[in-house]
Order: sequence, then C-alpha cells, then structure tokens
Amino acid sequence: MGNLIWIGAVVTLIGLCGLFWCIFSVQRARKDGLDDTAMKDRLQKVVAINMGALFLSAIGLMMVVLGILLG
Repeated sequence: MGNLIWIGAVVTLIGLCGLFWCIFSVQRARKDGLDDTAMKDRLQKVVAINMGALFLSAIGLMMVVLGILLG
C-alpha cells in the first residue's frame, strides 16, 4: 500500500500544479487588460482546466487516504 500513497501524492501534486497554473493564467489575463468577450473566452478555457486539476488533486488525496487506511 506504500505505492498507493506515493502515486496518490504524485497525482495530488500534478493537480496542484494545474491549480497554480490556472491562478497565474487568470492573473496574466487580468494584467493584459482584455475586453469582456476576450476575457470571457480565456476564462472559459481556464475553468475547464481548473476543474480537471481540482479533480486530479481530489483523486490523489483519496488515493493517499485509502493507502493509509489499508496499510
């Protein structure tokens, strides 16, 4: 079960990197001073990636907890 913990930790870190990427991407979009439609288009793409990254981090944390409980 030790492998499940480490794999879960890696999956969680990948998800967290995706979340930080989303944060920096939105900050860059705000700094660029886009108009409303361009900002909306860019944020719609970021929201999809944000949801995927959040899903990965949650699944990774579940794997870690499961590995701890079974180990």
